[in-house]
Amino acid sequence: MTDAAPISADLSFEDALQRLEQIVQKLESGQAPLEESIALYEEGARLKAHCEARLKAAQLRVEKIVVGPDGQPRGAEPASFD
Repeated sequence: MTDAAPISADLSFEDALQRLEQIVQKLESGQAPLEESIALYEEGARLKAHCEARLKAAQLRVEKIVVGPDGQPRGAEPASFD
């Protein structure tokens, strides 16, 4: 098993996605040797999990305005994306 570097918690979604796109391009090109391909795949899996966590955190921060029966806003609650 390789000694994989963890993904920094403060890595932005955009930077992680850009790196993930670079990895995909390199893997799809077929130019990386086997061991490098495996390491890239593992890094890609960590980046994917990081991006999913960042999206989930953003989703939880989004709120929707709740409108009362009189049509007036009466507060906010977490949005549901189901």
